[in-house]
Amino acid sequence: MSTDTDTESRSRLVTDAGYIAGAMLLLYIVFLILGTLQGYPLEGIISSLQRVTFLVAVYGLAVLALNLHWGYAGLFNIGVAGFMAVGVYTSVMLTAPVGASPPGLGLPLPVGILGGMLAAALVGLIAGLPALRLRSDYLAIMTVAVSEIIRFTYNSNTFSQFTGGASGFDSIPPGPIRQLLLQDASSIISEPTPLGAAIFQFMEFSGIGWISLGRPDTINILSTLLIVVVLVLVYAFLVRAVNSPYGRVLKSIREDEVAAQSLGKNTSRFKLKTFMLGCALMGLAGIMWFGAIGQSSVYPNAFRPEITFYIFIALIIGGAGSNTGSVLGGALFAGLLFEAPPRVATILTDALGVTNAPDTIIGALGPVASGQLTPMLGFLLDNMSQLRFIFVGVLLIYLIQRRPEGLLGHRSEIAAATDLSVRPSQSKGGETDE
Repeated sequence: MSTDTDTESRSRLVTDAGYIAGAMLLLYIVFLILGTLQGYPLEGIISSLQRVTFLVAVYGLAVLALNLHWGYAGLFNIGVAGFMAVGVYTSVMLTAPVGASPPGLGLPLPVGILGGMLAAALVGLIAGLPALRLRSDYLAIMTVAVSEIIRFTYNSNTFSQFTGGASGFDSIPPGPIRQLLLQDASSIISEPTPLGAAIFQFMEFSGIGWISLGRPDTINILSTLLIVVVLVLVYAFLVRAVNSPYGRVLKSIREDEVAAQSLGKNTSRFKLKTFMLGCALMGLAGIMWFGAIGQSSVYPNAFRPEITFYIFIALIIGGAGSNTGSVLGGALFAGLLFEAPPRVATILTDALGVTNAPDTIIGALGPVASGQLTPMLGFLLDNMSQLRFIFVGVLLIYLIQRRPEGLLGHRSEIAAATDLSVRPSQSKGGETDE
């Protein structure tokens, strides 16, 4: 019955919201403790929580886009960074001032965002026409090649008058929040707009005014909230899409493309449309990542292949084929595996009084033979930013062996909008089928 199906859908929605809320509460508690141990003032702790929320939101957007490709349609795309770059660069080229270096078109920011998404979708169309004829690892090789072609194109001096070459854009247009709050949005000390003045005055005289948040912190917090809103909208859109007939075709293609074709579905067209939609969302993720809180520059080497691998790791942790798992994976990777280890290393270094850490592993291992463990400990703590990826590797090995589907991957999902099961008590005449 449709009522039973609706009840099940609402129950799952509440459960998923609980998963995400629980993960965020865990992250906030962890970083609240870390900030306190580092001796941050309250303003610093709030700024730390804002950064974690920002990373969770942008990783969530990128992982959701990848999940549409890999989790639902089975398209092995490892060129995510390239499509993010297309979205960012197109947006910047459309919105940068005409007199900037390199010059832009000076168009409004919404036009830039829409243009970046359309450009990423168009590149996805061009790349997808030949690439989607390939399967599995061949498609992966093709997409990573496309990503690198994009990066090297932006890095080339041939197009430097449009893209800035290796230096990229030294001063990218400010994010939407900054434009709303400041008269001269390129400067953080400029006079506020009427809306900005009202918000800054509220922050100063309200009950939270004693926190003494400065103008940059206020703008970053509001910008992060904007990204969270975008994440919620994209999540809701994808949940609706994958539970529609379109989504059920994608799942059938993922499981058995030949069977989907035998039912009269044009699988090539479905895969191409899905590839373009996912690329557009990757472009949006890139725009939010580099433009929403007003980063000062964007350059080609910010889109190296490891960005794609980070996003794939987050998807593996959360579980392919689950939008909620995508957000959870992005949150856990960004918070616990990417952001937390260097902070823990800083706390331990200060607490243990470790100084003069060796520069090489040989220098760290030498004193161990004589029972001196401090140099080795100092070396490990000093290189925590690199060593954290060993933790990621160990985690991936564990997941592949113990839980290859991730936290929420490929959960049992309804196949129709209504319950098609036939109960014995509902058969004709009220008789029970034997």
